[in-house]
This record gives sequence, structure tokens and C-alpha cells, in this order.
Amino acid sequence: MDAKARILPNGAAPAAVLDSPTNPMVTPLLTDLYQYTMAYAYWKAAKHNDRAVFDLYFRRNPFGGEYTNFAGLEECIKFIANFKLNEGEISFVRQSLSGLCEDGFFDYLRELDCSEVEAYAILEGSVVFPKVPLMRIEGPVAVVQLLETPLLNLVNFVSLVATNAARHRFVAGKSKMLLEFGLRRAQGPDGAITASQYCYIGGFDATSNVAAGRLFGIPLRRTHSHAFVSSFMSPDEIIEKSLKSSDGSTNCEDFVSLVHTWLNKIQAVQWSKSSNGMFGQTNHSELAAFTSYALAFPDSFLALVDTYDVMRSGIPNFCVVALALNDLGYKAGGIRLDSGDLAYLSSEARKFFQSIEKEFRIPGFGKTNITASNDLNEETLDALNKQGHEVDAYGIGTYLVTCYSQAALGCVFKLVEINSQPRIKLSEDVTKVSIPCKKQCYRLYGKEGYPLVDILTGENEPTPKVGERILCRHPFNESKRAFVVPQKVDDLLKCYWPGTSGKPRVELPSLKETRERCIKQLEQMRPDHMRRLNPTPYKVSVSGKLYDFIHFLWLNEAPVGELQ
Repeated sequence: MDAKARILPNGAAPAAVLDSPTNPMVTPLLTDLYQYTMAYAYWKAAKHNDRAVFDLYFRRNPFGGEYTNFAGLEECIKFIANFKLNEGEISFVRQSLSGLCEDGFFDYLRELDCSEVEAYAILEGSVVFPKVPLMRIEGPVAVVQLLETPLLNLVNFVSLVATNAARHRFVAGKSKMLLEFGLRRAQGPDGAITASQYCYIGGFDATSNVAAGRLFGIPLRRTHSHAFVSSFMSPDEIIEKSLKSSDGSTNCEDFVSLVHTWLNKIQAVQWSKSSNGMFGQTNHSELAAFTSYALAFPDSFLALVDTYDVMRSGIPNFCVVALALNDLGYKAGGIRLDSGDLAYLSSEARKFFQSIEKEFRIPGFGKTNITASNDLNEETLDALNKQGHEVDAYGIGTYLVTCYSQAALGCVFKLVEINSQPRIKLSEDVTKVSIPCKKQCYRLYGKEGYPLVDILTGENEPTPKVGERILCRHPFNESKRAFVVPQKVDDLLKCYWPGTSGKPRVELPSLKETRERCIKQLEQMRPDHMRRLNPTPYKVSVSGKLYDFIHFLWLNEAPVGELQ
């Protein structure tokens, strides 16, 4: 939905409109101690109310790619809206500062909130690029400084994991179902819940995480484990054997016998061609486990088939249970492969299912769903695509939720203006030089509908217009410049927290809307920016005026050396 259509009326009490952050640990104490020491130093110097502007951005795209998905905005705005220290927190800050601070500072903290803060941000779920501010925070310098660490914490990991999910989706393709199975391998409960939420935003379809399903309404998916299969010894352990048909019209008194009837039918057929002679004596304890699970979940029976032998036991046992369910009007959910050569096994399983459909005239059986798991990652999915496979869905855990190939995104929070005076952070490493002053950010689109370039301009510069040529310059490389005639212009920064300024506030979207935005924006990107190997860098530029100002300020602030 267009953000412009969702502006709330002015005059609402800002601090009362939003819930607290999802994680109760996100409080004003979730910060580095030096934020409080700086706050005291600002207060001591009577600078604490100086009006400051900070940009939150990152310097390099993750995973060797050329795009990132921005996430975490909702939690940031909730934190800002509810920023208030209680007496216990103030007491702990006092202890942590070792009694060096005057009592008046703690009176100041007692009254502190974000009513004078304004927060502008790119829409959550958007595709974003280095140097472009994801958020711009304006307000009294001491309180904005106290926001730095928690905002970085709330954005860094979730943007990384959403991007990781989007990359897995890109490699898997639109038609495959992606299931997030990372709860047991994630970095603690918060890492697990967070990963489930933001993998969903990044394009995954469902999660195994029950808590995330309850908190965020993410679809849940389940199978069973090897332990369930190996816990059965024989069909005699199955006590309740009856099963009603799917429409409730009939009742099968002995579903176990129906399963064995189908086993005998299949063994009698002697499928020497389709099964390569592999039909023989299947594992009966596995068959008992499958039968028991089907009795519990007849409308969504999905079997893990690699506990003993995939082709000689797991697949035949699944098929006989699925055929028995079919007699009662149920359609089995499919199989899960959790080990072995997934390309080969999925292809052989597909042939097996197709042979069953043909021999017994069961429409649709050949298309039975095949899910693959077993430490999958981007590279594995790419390899499967190159080999050829018949997998319909992937269950992905460790490499996804831990962002195994990159530890952190590396977002930073830099002062760009104080009391209307632009500030710059210099470095011998040009990638660490900040872009000064309060800025506007725009995305310019070309004739084919793809984004061409993001451009940063000074706050008071005119907005780029459709059809009018604009000079786009690399912030630091004099020779890199180009004219662009945009066919569409997006103003990227929206006001999500106006404080008491009276400015209209854009409403935070739902999780589903954020997910849809993420998927849509990825589809709008030029293919060469998205490819896994050697992607084309997306251009981020500044206006001619801003370029001149950056270099003027750089020369003005940099010390002049002297040769002896």
C-alpha cells in the first residue's frame, strides 16, 4: 500500500499510539555505557539540548551481493515512542557512573523522553544500498545519542537475516516453498524469534517456530523426527486403528489392515522397471510409525523417509500409507528428505510417485510434494538447480538463521549536523567518510521501470522531477558522474515519529504488508544487480551541490600537514 495514503491525522499524543517493543529487554538500558557518559558530558557542558541530526546507514552490502533489505523499523519506532527511564533504571545508571555525576543529571534523566525527537526512515522491507540513510534521527543531542546503540541493535541483525532469506528465495525461485527450520540452531531465544519473523519478511513461506507463529501470525509447518520413526517397533503397538473418511460418511475400523493391503498390492506388482528391483521387504517399524502418524494427522500426512533406507523402505512405506489415506478421501502432504544425494533421491522419488499414479490410476499422485532439508544453504540450492532435481519445498535452518557466511551488517550511526551546522567524519579509508548535513534521498527510475540510482541531496535542494535531467555524482570520486532523466522519482525518507512537531506521521505497515513490499521491490530490481556471482553494483550518488559541499567541508576540516 502506498505510504502517502496512510498518514495519520495531526495532534495525536505521540507517546500513547504505539505498543512497547516486542522484546521486553529493549529498554533505555540496552545501550553502551559510554552513551550515558557522553550524555552526562553534554549535560555538564549545557549542550544536551543542542539540536542534532544523525544518519543510520551501512557501508557495504552483505554476502558478496549488491543489495540489502531494510528491516527492524517497527521495533525502532516502538522503542522511540516508549523511551522512558524508570526509577530502578536511573538508580542503576547512577551506580554504573561511580558517583561521579551531579544529582541534577539524574533529575534530567527522570524527565527524559523522545517528545522532541523526529524519526525519518525508508519504508521497512525496501531494498536499500550503502551510504543511503535508512533512518534519520533529529533531536536534542543527548537523547539521540542514547538512542544510537539500541537502534543499531534493532536494525543490524534483522536486516542481515531478511537479506539472507531474500537471497535464498532468489536462488530457490518463486515456485518453491521455503520453510524456516532454524529454531534449535539459532543464537538463543531472541535470535530464534527474530530470525523467524524477518525470514518471513525476506520471502520465506512458513516457520516451525510455534512462538513466532503465535506472536506474528506467521504460517506454521510441521513434519516429524527420526526419533518418532525409530520409537516404533511393530504395528502391534498401534492401539486405536479406526479412521473416519474425510467427509465423515464412513469409518474404517482397521486402517492398519488397509495399509497392509496396499503394501501387498504394490509388492505383487513387481515394479522391476520403476523401482529398479528395489521393492522387497520394507522396514515394518517404520511403516508402523508412518501409519500411526497418518492416524493422528490424516489430512496433512508428511513422512520423513530417510531413517532406514529412502528408496527400499521410506518411499514404499510412505506410498502404501498415502494410498490407504486416498481410499478414505485424504491427500497425503508428501515426504521429507533429510540426508543423502537430494537431487538423485528427489528425482527417483518423483519417478516412483508417477509410476504409482499410472499403475493405480490415482490422479495427482505423481505430483506428491517432496521437501528437502539437511543443512541447506544458498550454495546447496544453486547446486541442486544445476544438477536438476524434483524438490518442491526446502526446510532451511542453521545457515539461514545464523547468517553463517557473514557475522554482521555493520550499520553505523553518524552525526551529520548540529545546531544547523553540517558535520563530517573523516578517515584515511574513504569508505568511512560520512556524508554531511541533513539530506533528502530519492530513487530514480529509468524507461524500463528499473531503479537506476539513489541520489542524496541537501535538505533545501529542489526535488528531482520526472523528465528533467539531473547530474548524479559519486560522493568521493571526481570522475564518476552521469546525467539521469528519471521516468519516476520516489522520495525515500518518510516521517514515522514526529515528536511534538505536529508533522503528519506515516503509519507502520503490518508484517504481511512489509513482506509484500520486500518481495515486490526485489522483483523490480534489474537482474544483473541480483545475480549471485559478480553482480553489478547499484549506483548511489549525490547532487552536484552536495558533492561540492562535501569536498569544501572535507578540505575545511582536514588538518594541513607540513613537510620538514
